[in-house]
Amino acid sequence: MNHYSLLLAQDCVADGQIEVNSPYDLSTIATIDYANSDQVEQALQTAYSVFRDKRKWLTVKQRVDVLEKAADNIHQNLDQLALEAAREGGKPLNDSIVELNRAVDGLKLAIETIRSDMGHVIPMGGDAYSANRAALTQKEPIGVVVAVSAFNHPFNLIVHQVAAAVAAGCPVIVKPAETTPISCMNFVKVLHESGLPKEFCQALVVNDLNVAEQLVTDHRVAFFSFIGSAKVGWMLKSKLTPGARCALEHGGAAPALVYADADLDTTLPLLAKGGFYHAGQVCVSVQRIFADQSIARTLAQQLADFGNNMAIGDPTNADTDIGPLILPREVDRVHQWIQEAIDQGAECLSGGKKISDTCYQTTVLFNPSPVSKVSQLEIFGPVICVYSCNDMDAAIEQANSLNVAFQAAVFTKDIDTAMHAYKQLDASAVMLNDHTAFRIDGMPFAGLRESGLGVGGIPYTIEDMQIEKMLVIKSEFL
Repeated sequence: MNHYSLLLAQDCVADGQIEVNSPYDLSTIATIDYANSDQVEQALQTAYSVFRDKRKWLTVKQRVDVLEKAADNIHQNLDQLALEAAREGGKPLNDSIVELNRAVDGLKLAIETIRSDMGHVIPMGGDAYSANRAALTQKEPIGVVVAVSAFNHPFNLIVHQVAAAVAAGCPVIVKPAETTPISCMNFVKVLHESGLPKEFCQALVVNDLNVAEQLVTDHRVAFFSFIGSAKVGWMLKSKLTPGARCALEHGGAAPALVYADADLDTTLPLLAKGGFYHAGQVCVSVQRIFADQSIARTLAQQLADFGNNMAIGDPTNADTDIGPLILPREVDRVHQWIQEAIDQGAECLSGGKKISDTCYQTTVLFNPSPVSKVSQLEIFGPVICVYSCNDMDAAIEQANSLNVAFQAAVFTKDIDTAMHAYKQLDASAVMLNDHTAFRIDGMPFAGLRESGLGVGGIPYTIEDMQIEKMLVIKSEFL
């Protein structure tokens, strides 16, 4: 069994350690040290000191060299890193391999971004006040970044936050989810082995919420990157020091509109993948399908059949389609929500039962009440709700009725129908004839309302972690 120490710039002795357990069989797969208040202070002081000493800033070439070597290292060890990610996070091995490949691409994207990074030339000389002047801007790192991450993509989410900070030139301290810290530690080790000074990237976990809050809300933190629940994210934002910027990525209850003319042969596999992928533990997972009444029941029943044919079990097995939920209490919560929805009138077409303490059946609910938890809140489980609609404009109103808004989908062959839905839906991104969980790492990824703040995606995060510093030159020769 592996043990992971705190990855701080200076050696330290931890107060204790926590166990990392497999979400599938609950066995202990590793132990990891946790940081106390003094060690958080040490990490912050180290990061702040290296930022304040501009002689120690990394040049663009130095950052590119680190990221190139890291990408090569991950590519060479991809199978083993994917297996460890699957084992700690529960995402099936084949999907974890995709995640690691995306991480490699993400590092390359960060390299492309900073190689082409540029400031602006500001117009001068057009009036008497700006005569004999020229102005330009250049990019500089914003300062110390603190990144707090989620469990569901344990390697690639860290890349989105940490690699972006490294690319921007910011010292970063990362706190992964306590349930999935191994991938984070592996990535930070790769960065150090690739030549990144330890002062520029430190990693730690805590077992005390007050210590976590100390890390996030310290006055030396210039940028806070958070991926997790809305409750925690908005609370921490309210406690940030004045002047600190932040980006929050929470969740949603993604809607998909399926019109009567949709091609079900291509639509159904996409909806099933988008809803059941990673046991539904994705912030833009297909959750609410609003289907024209002429096809709604057929769609729902065939979707149930798709789910019933998916293999649920050990995420490290290459034949597994769906793994466990992250914790047994999440299985209990999902089951409770489903039973409440059934009691309130939903028809359960498939699933609705626990397979074990850690795994749950793929579940399709037909016409749950609009006031059920499954209709109002993010399920974060392998559950898809299908609503039969005789008025698709009314369906759009229902889709827009929640306090969360993120990505949405529209399935139709008619371009005018598609454009109407695109315009009316409250969403930061609308997928046409694709599922709501589609994402590539270079596209903007932003939750609206309570779903988040700011724009994710590696180039956008790098931009957020920089300032544009202006130089105004006065000369009689201008």
